[in-house]
Amino acid sequence: MKDAFGRTIDYLRVSITDRCNYRCGYCMPKDVPDVGHAAVLRYEELLEICRSAVTCGIVKFKVTGGEPFVRKGAAAFIAALKGLTGVQSVTVTTNGYFLEDNLPALTEAGVQGINISLDTMERDAYQHITGVDGLHRVMQGVAAAVDSGIPVKLNVVLLNQPIEQLAAIALLAQKAPVDVRFIEVMPIGYGKGQAGPSQEAVLTQLQSYLPDLQLVQEQRGNGPAVYYKSGSLEGRIGFIAANTHPFCKTCNRMRLTSTGLLKPCLCYEDGIDLKRSLRSGVAETELQQEIAKAIAMKPKGHCFSEPANITEHKGMNQIGG
Repeated sequence: MKDAFGRTIDYLRVSITDRCNYRCGYCMPKDVPDVGHAAVLRYEELLEICRSAVTCGIVKFKVTGGEPFVRKGAAAFIAALKGLTGVQSVTVTTNGYFLEDNLPALTEAGVQGINISLDTMERDAYQHITGVDGLHRVMQGVAAAVDSGIPVKLNVVLLNQPIEQLAAIALLAQKAPVDVRFIEVMPIGYGKGQAGPSQEAVLTQLQSYLPDLQLVQEQRGNGPAVYYKSGSLEGRIGFIAANTHPFCKTCNRMRLTSTGLLKPCLCYEDGIDLKRSLRSGVAETELQQEIAKAIAMKPKGHCFSEPANITEHKGMNQIGG
């Protein structure tokens, strides 16, 4: 289905929980209240929404949280989503802490990609960022995911880490076919006021480690990352730079929060409350109409350069990271 600006909307990020076992300052710091179990969509409700979304042309899905694997039955839900008629792609984003335990189920389900958050490879710095001494466990999950054959991407939020820490993560792509993506902090929720370096600044520094790093025109997944290659890398270096390089013109995504709000854009609080529709017993055709209405609401672009116009004030864990 196309939106009002002619963009094909075929990708839905599905948050299955607002909870997380980490407490990253830019996403979900300490003392952030959760929304409560009753407010969160049941798996049956999530699948009903996804089934209707497929009829609207949305055939690619990313399962997110919070941290999706803190919710019991997450892997079984992912398998059920993958099995829906018409679904072309299911991927998952995780902090990696519970990944190794869930990997056999994900492999059996045929998941087509795993994104793992990894903001540093220094143990103390990792614990400082996340609040958890979990780096070793996460790295075991990364290794197991690579060995499974499922495509792996490592997501690094740019938080003014020393270049040596960023380069250490980038150089993981020398040893394994992983893509390492550097993500500018978005001014949403607790990310406001935590701006790190830009894509250009980090790229220039990385080129001192990888002098032949050059732009490559490749689409590697469903997202907006721009990729660079080097002869010494098995994988790619990517950037998601919504602040300095907006990609709104080609945005193909919607977001479903764990409480059932279908959001056309991360920047604004607007959306359609699908939970209310579901729990009032609407017919499937009416649910499809609600999804189509949300797609029609999708704005031309975000307003990250005009912070006063940002109307979304919830944290990323509540929106769906």
